[in-house]
Amino acid sequence: MRVLIVALGTMGDVAPYTGLAARLGEGGHEVAVAAYARFAGMVRATGAEFREVSGDPAAAGGWTQAEDGRQAIRSMRESVLDRGRVILDAARSHRPDALLLSLPAMPGLQVAESLGIPCAGVFLDPLYPTAEYPPTYLPISRSLGPWGNRTAHHLMNGVFSLLLDGATNQLRAGLGLPTLSRREIARQIARTPVLHGISPAALPRPADWPETMEMSGYLWPAVAPGWRPPADLADFLAAGPPPVFVGFGSRSMSGQEAERIAGIVGEALRRTGRRGVLQAGWAGLTGHSDDVVTIGETPHEWLFPRMAAVVHHAGAGTTAAGLRAGVPTVTIPILGSQPFWGGRVAALGAGPAPVPYRKLSVDRLTAAISAAVSRPGYRAAAEAVSGRIAAEDGAGRVLAALDRLAGRAAADDRT
Repeated sequence: MRVLIVALGTMGDVAPYTGLAARLGEGGHEVAVAAYARFAGMVRATGAEFREVSGDPAAAGGWTQAEDGRQAIRSMRESVLDRGRVILDAARSHRPDALLLSLPAMPGLQVAESLGIPCAGVFLDPLYPTAEYPPTYLPISRSLGPWGNRTAHHLMNGVFSLLLDGATNQLRAGLGLPTLSRREIARQIARTPVLHGISPAALPRPADWPETMEMSGYLWPAVAPGWRPPADLADFLAAGPPPVFVGFGSRSMSGQEAERIAGIVGEALRRTGRRGVLQAGWAGLTGHSDDVVTIGETPHEWLFPRMAAVVHHAGAGTTAAGLRAGVPTVTIPILGSQPFWGGRVAALGAGPAPVPYRKLSVDRLTAAISAAVSRPGYRAAAEAVSGRIAAEDGAGRVLAALDRLAGRAAADDRT
């Protein structure tokens, strides 16, 4: 089966799909990944074909799964037609038998209908309404209670519908499809199978979800065969006790802001007496101490288990990697779904309460790191979650679902 995975966004939005692409290839499928040009090498290293999507996730205003709510809505409204067109171009180029869509690529649902091929969502964040937790893109980290959670979901869905249904129907018209009402669009989404690349150990599947919605287990980025750590990193790790990792992923910052954050991190590490591994990321953070090493892209699968604790922005993928490693986590949510995932880490007991980025200070970060590395309960809880994650096979669940999707498509063709 020829499969096209459409993965739009920043590094954290795309990397998990590289491991999925490799697994689907091992399962006998011909796989291509449509993504931004900067991810071409990462995709091709898995053996999958690459289909370029125009745009740059590092540019201001680019839509990612990590944007704040208002910016994301504005960007989505402006880009539904563009996303639909680039997905259609990629599909015409690859000629897939099925589409797998990341959350930002959901306009591809209309493309799949126009091409008469099956599709499924493969999301890294949950979106469908539930009474069990609030919308992940609200800047809150705690439940609003069953009534409050469901009401918040319906209010957000109403806003999304008002903003996006018109653009969706414009896309459908361009594809030669009939106009759908708001209710019909909602039913279309509810009927579409969605596999969430999320561990039930981190977020149990809501009991009030429809059968089409699954928690498949985490999806992990592919690691290049024979990868070796840079010599300076290996030497640093060997020269002392386990350090603390600090990184903010694909968050862009001005030079002045990056310098300020690096200063806070350096002073907090000094006060706690801990060595640090600082990931430069797209912000270009740099350590200024013999006890801090600055690194570029490094597989979290290899790095995090060697840490005393991990400090990060609570992106879905980085949160997953921290829980997988079984080490305490300090989260500093910035926007998007990050407050939600920071709240989940705390609820699991795998780290202290989130430190919101806007309130980040030397004192707050020092206290959070100190708690993470000194209280045995955090490590014990993290190790317990890690053990449950290790027993899961998220990519395998997606592969099985894809095979079921292919079987249904074949049966439909026969009838």
